[in-house]
Amino acid sequence: MRFFDLFSGMGGFRLGLEREGYECVGWCEIDEWAQKLYRAFFKPSEKEVFHEDARRIIPEQLPEFDVLCAGFPCQSFSVAGKRRGFEDTRGTLFFEIVRIARAKRPAFLLLENVKGLLNHDRGRTFEVILKTLDELGYDAEWQVLNSKDFGLPQNRERVFIIGHLRGKSRPQIFPLTESDKVYYEPPRKAQGEGKRFRCSPDYSRAIDANYRKGGGSRTHLLFGERMRIFTPLECFRLQGFPDEMYYTAKKLGIADTHLYRLTGNAVSVPVVQSIARKLKRVNKEVRS
Repeated sequence: MRFFDLFSGMGGFRLGLEREGYECVGWCEIDEWAQKLYRAFFKPSEKEVFHEDARRIIPEQLPEFDVLCAGFPCQSFSVAGKRRGFEDTRGTLFFEIVRIARAKRPAFLLLENVKGLLNHDRGRTFEVILKTLDELGYDAEWQVLNSKDFGLPQNRERVFIIGHLRGKSRPQIFPLTESDKVYYEPPRKAQGEGKRFRCSPDYSRAIDANYRKGGGSRTHLLFGERMRIFTPLECFRLQGFPDEMYYTAKKLGIADTHLYRLTGNAVSVPVVQSIARKLKRVNKEVRS
């Protein structure tokens, strides 16, 4: 199946979908550092369309695709922010998804946001989203999925929404069962790294035990009695991205500050891959 990668970020949706054989026809991302990393790592072909600003996309000029995927900006719905929802300009970017879907009518929408979206404004925000999708002609199903349940060493709950275009096959994707999950496989120790923590309820081989820089305001790890921040490489692993992507970013000279932000805003790759695998399988079963 073919997909359009809206609000691409550093490419978590793309990586998960391509691992299951999906083909990317185009992408859209406004952040210059995310663009640089995306281009260098994925090497989009010349036939792929690119747009920097979703608000300037002319949907009729986009190629045909089966899946529109988007982790639309979540800051306006997050419990960590002011939770202004659709009052925030970032919240209104949801309606760019609607605008494109209305024109292109892809068979599926694959959307991701923070868990707080479900209860924002006492559930009214999510109600608006579901009502909008319904009026657009899409039946929706959703599930809150935690990255730690896919082999990643972090507790990260996100709500995933799948919209099914009426009149097309409607395979049920959620809930994902244990047999549906693709698990993260920690990489082997890279040159220059110390001994890694072994997999346990608290630690993972994604963490380098030799890195000690003391505490910080970012996500941190308790090492003995010392607190220290995660390295950017560890943050890539926490989201299921390959080490090669991190080294690509370093060759590009992208500062750690940007890498922390990009990985923090990214979607967890094994979660997307699990959804993509089941969608492909059950869609084939329904159509056969």
